[in-house]
Amino acid sequence: MSVETASAALTLRYLLDYPREAARRLERLPPDEIASVFATQPQHALMPVWRGLTSDIEQSVLPLLPAKIARHILTELEPTEAVALLNRLSENQRSQYLELLNPEVADELRASMERLPDSAGALMDPRFLAFDAALPVAETLARLRRAGRRGLREIYIVGDAGQLEGRVEIQDLALAELDQTLADLRQPIIAVVDDSVPREEVVEVLEQYEALTELPVIDFSGRLIGVIHQAELVNAMQEETSLDIQTMVGASKDERALSSPLFAVAKRLPWLQINLLTAFLAASVVGLFEDVISKFTALAVLLPVVAGQSGNAGAQALAVTMRGLMLREISIRHWPRVVAKEVSVGLMNGIGIAATTAIGVYVWSRSLGLVLVIVTAMVISMIAAGFAGALVPITLRRFGQDPAQSSSIILTTVTDVVGFFSFLGIATLFSGMLTPS
Repeated sequence: MSVETASAALTLRYLLDYPREAARRLERLPPDEIASVFATQPQHALMPVWRGLTSDIEQSVLPLLPAKIARHILTELEPTEAVALLNRLSENQRSQYLELLNPEVADELRASMERLPDSAGALMDPRFLAFDAALPVAETLARLRRAGRRGLREIYIVGDAGQLEGRVEIQDLALAELDQTLADLRQPIIAVVDDSVPREEVVEVLEQYEALTELPVIDFSGRLIGVIHQAELVNAMQEETSLDIQTMVGASKDERALSSPLFAVAKRLPWLQINLLTAFLAASVVGLFEDVISKFTALAVLLPVVAGQSGNAGAQALAVTMRGLMLREISIRHWPRVVAKEVSVGLMNGIGIAATTAIGVYVWSRSLGLVLVIVTAMVISMIAAGFAGALVPITLRRFGQDPAQSSSIILTTVTDVVGFFSFLGIATLFSGMLTPS
């Protein structure tokens, strides 16, 4: 190992509080020496420094790392970071690294790589060049030569965590003084899109900025993960966007407004039949308590209140969780946090709604027993709604299904069954208290 490499190793060992500075020093070394440094360091010291490396250095160093170190890095990176790194490698290299990983982590990364076909992430080229603003022009040019990329119009400037901060045109870089830095040549970003936005929004950006030749793509935290080139931008203008909202209610993505009636029926009828079966399931729960309903008709009046509120609460939890999955703000591994949050929200909302309901029911019925029943059932059903609204789409994603395809049908079944059973079951237990006071 060279003296300079040894010095960089000391930087890693003793300057862990300054990982960005350690990364900058490492970037001055050849990729094989950077890999040697990483191979000699304890694993807990690697990630803060690795995250400080720019994309071209990551891409050149990863294939040179020992398998154990590469596995550790890909496992510890956030899914969007790991996917962005893997997408810059060849198909054979991607397959090899995915084989190294824990099967659950590998499946999660594969799912993230399968971006929505009509999204910015599907249109982008993940092979981009991004550098630190403090990098001198001379060193930038040397790294561009090593990268061997031709046809570049501009390169990008990123911050400490990979956030997009500006761009530099290749023509300006070629004419600049060698001792200038990229910060001296920086120009503002004209436009940027999130990787999850539909093709339609990409087209709108292109129409707004007609002179645009490249469109940077970022993830939910603002990190640059790819670039849409002019050819893809032009192609995007010629294709329609597809909306997942259709699938949430059982309509097919393939159906269009002018599709034939027979085609529409073929796509919709199976889901309507499934929905009918779930409705009978909820009705059968009500049938179990036929005797208590016949005795206290007020229960039949209030039953839709419990089911309706829990259904709305579940839909809110479902929408937030679905959006998190679509934007890759969350992944399968985050399910305990997401479920815990939605259960907490369901509990607090349930208490708030139950308090208001208690006042209304008491004024209407003058029965403290009925108030107790509906308040308890309301809290239970709202907690169950939050739990189901968060867990259903994550579970579907875990088993390789499209969470948009049937989440709402499953959620409605859960909220109806739990709402009916909790309300009528508690009413049966406290039937002696249901008469007006």
